[in-house]
Amino acid sequence: SRCPYPAYCTGQWKKELSDIAQRIVAPGKGILAADESTGGIANRLQSIGTKNTEENRRFYRQLLLTADDRVNPCIGGVILFHRTLYQKADDGRPFPQVIKSKGGVVGIKVDKGVVPLAGTNGETTTQGLDGLSERCAQYKTDGADSAKWRCVLKLGEHTPLALTIMENANILARYSSICQQNGIAPIVKPEILPDGDHDLKRCQYVTEKVLAAVYKALSDHHIYLEGTLLKPNMITPGHEIATATVTAPRRTVPPAVPGITFLSGGQREEEESINLNAVNKCPLLKPWALTFSYGRALQASALQKENRKAAQEEYIKRHGQPPRLSRKVHPKRSGSNGISISRSLKNHYTVFNNG
Repeated sequence: SRCPYPAYCTGQWKKELSDIAQRIVAPGKGILAADESTGGIANRLQSIGTKNTEENRRFYRQLLLTADDRVNPCIGGVILFHRTLYQKADDGRPFPQVIKSKGGVVGIKVDKGVVPLAGTNGETTTQGLDGLSERCAQYKTDGADSAKWRCVLKLGEHTPLALTIMENANILARYSSICQQNGIAPIVKPEILPDGDHDLKRCQYVTEKVLAAVYKALSDHHIYLEGTLLKPNMITPGHEIATATVTAPRRTVPPAVPGITFLSGGQREEEESINLNAVNKCPLLKPWALTFSYGRALQASALQKENRKAAQEEYIKRHGQPPRLSRKVHPKRSGSNGISISRSLKNHYTVFNNG
């Protein structure tokens, strides 16, 4: 039976959720975000002259998910789109089975996109709560153990409004409660768009306000924090990205949260890796695992079958860089991952120009 208040559920219920979250952010591991919608993947396929067909999308996912076992130590979880969850590899195995065979946790995108928020000037909230409990129950049966929900906040001189912050925080909390009631560990994603003219200080200030509201809402909804993960933006732009990116969650995110999996947020591929490296080397106390939840930065664009091996080699190489987490731990903390990127970041995707 479902537990209406996840933070106060039985030990076994909580242990399952905690184990899921811990497996995703185990030392050296992060998340492959492969949850682009059918329309969202169109640009990537079109850029190499490949049609956006069901079979090409399936083959592309298979390319990523069936890379050899060298990638296993780097990927703790894979987030899928609804249709992808039910696709199969050439050998007949469902994609969730492929992911689990490599030790990964299967995740599923469960929100249904952003919609305008009345009473604001172009700000948004996220839809998809209707029927979410039934969908989560089915996803759990079909092999998913984690879920992702994205809320978007626009960073400007006067935005986001307090109304927008509160609305999106409560949406994320309701989603998290529904997930945990169904045995699914929620990935909480309050994304602050880096567009527009703002400095580092403004981005850090807004990020702290948003995260504080999110964790207040999670507490109000009795969320079991040990069975959740946070997926925030890095704080940009500027030369103090690492310090600001670590300081904001230090002021707002409880240490009970197992891990923070940063989204790329429009950064270039090398920037994403370099900044994540700097975040982990930041000398401030960090009680959570700090790792990645990247999509574009970890994925290659070769879909033609003759490029399969070369594409998988580039995918493995790309995965082998950002998640090389050292085990060096601050003497006063435990559970943090330190990123050590020792290999060159050049020559990415050079094998994918044959399309």
